[in-house]
Amino acid sequence: MINKAFTNKKVFIKTFGCQMNVRDSEVICGLLKKAGYQICDSDKEADVVIFNTCSVRQHAEDRVWSLIGSYKGSKIIGLVGCMAQNHKQQAFCRDPSISFVVGPQDIDKIPHILLRLSRNKGQPLKSGDSPLFQSKIWETDGQVRPEEIYHTGFLQDKEHAYVVISEGCSNFCSYCVVPYVRGPLRHRKLKDILREVQDALAGGVTKVTLLGQNVNAYCDDGVNFAKLLEKVNGLAGLQSFDFFTSHPKDTSLELFKAIGGLDKLTKTLHLPVQSGSDRILKLMNRGYSVKDYLVLIDSYRKIVKGGILTSDIIVGFPTETDEEFEQSCGLLKKAGFNAAYIFKYSPRPNTQAAGLSDSLTMEEKEGRHKKILDLQRGISNKLKG
Repeated sequence: MINKAFTNKKVFIKTFGCQMNVRDSEVICGLLKKAGYQICDSDKEADVVIFNTCSVRQHAEDRVWSLIGSYKGSKIIGLVGCMAQNHKQQAFCRDPSISFVVGPQDIDKIPHILLRLSRNKGQPLKSGDSPLFQSKIWETDGQVRPEEIYHTGFLQDKEHAYVVISEGCSNFCSYCVVPYVRGPLRHRKLKDILREVQDALAGGVTKVTLLGQNVNAYCDDGVNFAKLLEKVNGLAGLQSFDFFTSHPKDTSLELFKAIGGLDKLTKTLHLPVQSGSDRILKLMNRGYSVKDYLVLIDSYRKIVKGGILTSDIIVGFPTETDEEFEQSCGLLKKAGFNAAYIFKYSPRPNTQAAGLSDSLTMEEKEGRHKKILDLQRGISNKLKG
């Protein structure tokens, strides 16, 4: 229901991080538009600025804190997403200019939060209240998102739609904060996913990306990920679709056959390996060996002729030796990825790896990062040529 009192309030959303956050920002925009707010393209004209954030690496968080500090109380500031869940009400101590903090599972509450903030503005402190928390609101206890938030009809791109098929993650890779900020793996119902895709197609969309922290673990009432792909492939009006991202331990030959055989599904696979050392993979709690991974991608290439393969690599994981780093370089040469995203290890709070001794200096991490990045660029350029 439109709240006419707020039709002139303008909101700007700044999005950081992965495609899941991009989709979450669309969801927030749809909810706010439905509540009568205007979405604007510039923070300068906005009454409210919302930061939809990422906590995967410290650098991403540092950038957000710096940007928030530049406003100096001139706007209503909202911290949303993984950083919000990570810091909760302590975010107000870090920067008192923040007015509200909302975790990923509570984004449906944002329109009501803005209404409450507008009503509270200028109200005197209650007895015993701290000035820091006057008119501050935080919502970080949600467990499950209401299904209807995915059906507001708002999309940034009129030809392409992101569709979330699962939320959260239960893998608990030792370096990763995602299970702690997005909760355990939860699969959406097949009928709801297909409804969202069909609604997007009816609105003129022709391309779709299916999203999840671990898409190939999807299962709903006997329908696994490969069968979901078949059902999406059969929808009228869809020209092409893809998915992101997969975990090696849940990847199967059935998935490769779907990629190779479905006419609308792009012949690409992003399959993060993270390290070329079995010892480091075990410390990371990845659930596979280097040999397992190489066998897997060999099968992919045999089944999906000419298929694109990309990956992720982390360098400088705690206790990684020179020899183990060279094993990661060797893996890149054997795998021949079309592209790979190379990251320097960044300790994250609450994760198992945060308790390990971060034995490498930043200079050593940067040196390894540059060497393996240059190696992958050479491989990518050779494959392009």
